[in-house]
Amino acid sequence: MQIPIVNGIYTDMTADYRTSYPLNLVPVPKQNGISAGYLRKADGIKLLCGASRSGVDRGGINWKDVCYRVIGSTLYRVTEHGQCTAIGAISGSNQCTFAYSFDRLAIAGGGNLYYLQGNTLSQVTNTNLGRVVDAEWIDGYFVTTDGEYVVQTELNDPTKVSPTKYGSSEADPDPIIGLLKVRNELCVFNRYTIEVFDNTGGAGFAFSRIDGAMMTKGLIGTSAKCQFAGSFAFVGSGKNQPCSVYLGANGGLSKVATREIERILADYTDAQLSEVVLESKEQDMHQHLYLHLPDKTMVYDFAASQVMQQPIWFELSSSTDGKGAYRAINHVWCYNRWIVGDRIDGRIGVLDNKLSSHYGKPVTWQIQTTFIYNGGQSGQIKSVELVGLTGRVNDMSNPQVFLSYTKDGLRWSNERLQSQGMRGHYSKRIVWLRAVGKFQQMVGLRFRGCDDSLASFTAVEIDVEGFGNGG
Repeated sequence: MQIPIVNGIYTDMTADYRTSYPLNLVPVPKQNGISAGYLRKADGIKLLCGASRSGVDRGGINWKDVCYRVIGSTLYRVTEHGQCTAIGAISGSNQCTFAYSFDRLAIAGGGNLYYLQGNTLSQVTNTNLGRVVDAEWIDGYFVTTDGEYVVQTELNDPTKVSPTKYGSSEADPDPIIGLLKVRNELCVFNRYTIEVFDNTGGAGFAFSRIDGAMMTKGLIGTSAKCQFAGSFAFVGSGKNQPCSVYLGANGGLSKVATREIERILADYTDAQLSEVVLESKEQDMHQHLYLHLPDKTMVYDFAASQVMQQPIWFELSSSTDGKGAYRAINHVWCYNRWIVGDRIDGRIGVLDNKLSSHYGKPVTWQIQTTFIYNGGQSGQIKSVELVGLTGRVNDMSNPQVFLSYTKDGLRWSNERLQSQGMRGHYSKRIVWLRAVGKFQQMVGLRFRGCDDSLASFTAVEIDVEGFGNGG
């Protein structure tokens, strides 16, 4: 009997069934003769630059084929070989926003706007600019917001701002939280609404609201939005609603958060969610949406969800016990690889699919199954096999897989271990005999490990005795 492993089930103290997503394992939809997909180890993180810089990563961008990052209070230029050159100071400690024109890179941080031209970083000091919450570039204009107005710079001099060229988003008296250019239209994200503007070339503010394009959901935090899947995604809500994750689609919105994701979001206050960072990453036919929460990172795969006809989520963590945040943030594709910042210190890393460790330290992975139910009758599991590809180990270690089970979704048995196979043991089968034994009604399984192997897992096969005969 084969058990799906894309997600699992557990219960909590409120007598609720909860979904368990794979940890540090990426669901891949692919017919392989065993199942319709498999779980592979998430890419590891390898050091590119050390942690000598003070502060944490605040954002990065690929501009003119060069990687730039803000770490702490400094803007750095990062070369392909990991040389980091300080360019200038960026105020504040919040996440930064980047936008660029043909000759300038704009950075919004700490309430200020900066331009990088060549090797020179300068701050825009025009008094009409006001406080800068977010910035975007569209149709020759740098556009910012102070939370109340949408402000455009002069077309022939982006360091100048005219107070007669302010725009506003007035469908609802809620503050402006962020800006985003989508298909060359300016999306203005308010707290409870989203309005879309198009460049109509007016004498004052150049952009006009598109009638009928308003959406009655809004953004919780400036960095909780990004371009994604040909449109945009964001974390937010409508009035008198809890926060969820939405995707812009065909002029409207669709919810991509599952009930479990909404339960996770509900554990945080609005103040905590306002610091959420949402970013996208597309590669190898995956379209990943990273939801960086204060102490964990959840990832949605749009492409896999379309293929498998169900929402595909998984969790990433840099810890050895599965609890704690994923260190990599602000992914930038540059020099033919993903360059990432760090949520804990000033180091810079690169993603590497030839390992699964994070900066040389193994991280835990975990799979839970749905419940195996015997229609109210007892049964006995004679054997359990975790089917997958083994023997892909980077050293001479012998990684272990730990199996435990639950009969109520709340309490778990002691773990029993089995070898995953050393390097070169490509035919190794991961099998437990009589590891579960008899159960009265239902049973769930959990597999975990902590190693630097490159194993992938395709299915769980169980040999059951006594199903349907009352035990």
